[in-house]
Amino acid sequence: MKYILVSGGVISGIGKGVISSSIGTILKACGLQVTAIKIDPYLNIDAGTFSPYEHGEVFVLDDGGEVDLDLGNYERFLNVTLHRDNNITTGKIYQHVISKERKGDYLGKTVQVVPHVTDAIMEWVERVSKIPVNGVKEEPQVCIIELGGTIGDIEGMPFVEAFRQFQFRVKPENFCNIHVSLVPQPSATGEQKTKPTQHSVRQLRGLGLSPDLIICRSHSPIHSSVKEKISNFCHVAPEQVIAVHDAHSIYHVPFLLEQQNISSYFMTRLGLPGKLKHSVINQWKNLADLTDRIHTTVNIALVGKYTQLEDSYASVIKALRHSALAVHKKLNLTIIEAEHLEDETLAKQPAVYHEAWKKLCLSDGVLVPGGFGSRGVEGKIKAVEWSRLHRKPFLGVCLGLQVATIEFARNVLNMEGANSTENDPDTPYPVVIDMPEHHGGDMGGTMRLGKRRTVFKTENSVLRKLYNGSRDSVDERHRHRYEVNPDFIHHFEEKGFNFVGHDTEGLRMEIMELQDHPYFVGVQFHPEFLSRPLHPSPPYLGLILASCGKLESFLKRGNKLSSRDLLIFSEDDTDISGCESAVTAVKLGCSVSESA
Repeated sequence: MKYILVSGGVISGIGKGVISSSIGTILKACGLQVTAIKIDPYLNIDAGTFSPYEHGEVFVLDDGGEVDLDLGNYERFLNVTLHRDNNITTGKIYQHVISKERKGDYLGKTVQVVPHVTDAIMEWVERVSKIPVNGVKEEPQVCIIELGGTIGDIEGMPFVEAFRQFQFRVKPENFCNIHVSLVPQPSATGEQKTKPTQHSVRQLRGLGLSPDLIICRSHSPIHSSVKEKISNFCHVAPEQVIAVHDAHSIYHVPFLLEQQNISSYFMTRLGLPGKLKHSVINQWKNLADLTDRIHTTVNIALVGKYTQLEDSYASVIKALRHSALAVHKKLNLTIIEAEHLEDETLAKQPAVYHEAWKKLCLSDGVLVPGGFGSRGVEGKIKAVEWSRLHRKPFLGVCLGLQVATIEFARNVLNMEGANSTENDPDTPYPVVIDMPEHHGGDMGGTMRLGKRRTVFKTENSVLRKLYNGSRDSVDERHRHRYEVNPDFIHHFEEKGFNFVGHDTEGLRMEIMELQDHPYFVGVQFHPEFLSRPLHPSPPYLGLILASCGKLESFLKRGNKLSSRDLLIFSEDDTDISGCESAVTAVKLGCSVSESA
């Protein structure tokens, strides 16, 4: 097993996750099996109880693990299925150590950070690195470990010390340290500054880790003189200083890294077998170039409640971009604060209210994503009503399905005061209710989580056709405590509000479609978590197609675009997502007939 540790310096949020994912992509292009681990030094057991404003969205895995959003990047880039233990937190490590102490496993010894906590970290990494993640029982050959935060953070010290020991435990020839640092360029002088990187590397060395590669993040391309200066003062060869400047798309990053011969370095440094398949890297470059060249836009309004931080909806936004790219459109996303659509805002801030409604009215399609709590729900209900009445394509995800149900109950079924018991426990029409078996008192890990099967109950379903009409069921990831009340289903379906997908027991409503509407769909699951750059999520793809006016023709052609519409086609066995079977690749200027 080869281990690659990715640490960061100067500031957090520097792009370690994308760089780790891109390195994994390059190594997979060399024919290697790759896994990834993300370390978050906070005391929380997992990300499940975080506000999205803390670290962005909570990403959900097949096994129900609620993890950091960087694991979503790993899955999308590497096309792997990770597990809850691939996300290590200080809370998990301390819980593990204290549990062992309570059992008497330490034989009465004084339990300390060194060696007990550091040993637990090393053992966890070694155990998880061997778990297959590619759908077969192949053990990974390379494990990429991203250490969250920045070097010098007090909460990260036990992990740094653990890896100082780990490099000798697994032998130096099996361990490589990459340090990602910032090269700022103050506007006053326009000069790229190396001093922050010098100090960061010096601090890392003082803690016992010497970087093999220094990846310099910058706003603009780094000058050769700057690379030479970093090389000179940080005690690495010039070719071990890798420059990664800001790009229009993260899909540029694998190509940027490989331009600087990073795969050759890993082959030599770690003694890895295999040879880079340049066609895979070129496909990433083609994909990145394509995103830069597309100019025709599709306008989507995202009506949410965590709008101050874009990462709160990271997977949702990526799923929209994947789908827009598939139909050769550039996504023009407008994020609208749901509260700004409410009557209370009209009374207090009329200018804000009218601006929000203007944005909604200018959209081609509307998306209402998931969320918790009552704040903003009435604004989301108004957005749903507007979409229904004006026949605008609409997709509701999780809470989005629930507010669509509430809106229809109030305005079509005349159930005045209909609501969710989450927002109004005393509602006369509880059309959305909690699931007692998934609400055990504690907040963490008590929801309906992970991959679950949804069974289609009819062939006359637009979503079934988008998934592939021959399939009777789909497996998608869930994260919710509340569900549509099955006692009211017959009232809804009598009016064309059809629940076309149920769980395997037929008790939980999973998919809703409104009759006689271009595209009005709600899903209880989170399809964005399984969206990939060239395998867009069907519910999101349907929204984009409907917003472009192409959904009907797409379905008539058997889920194919016309020759005038670019894009997805099959070609040999190359997949830029890392899949090894014969799947989808990008080719510019190819018609659908050619692809057939």
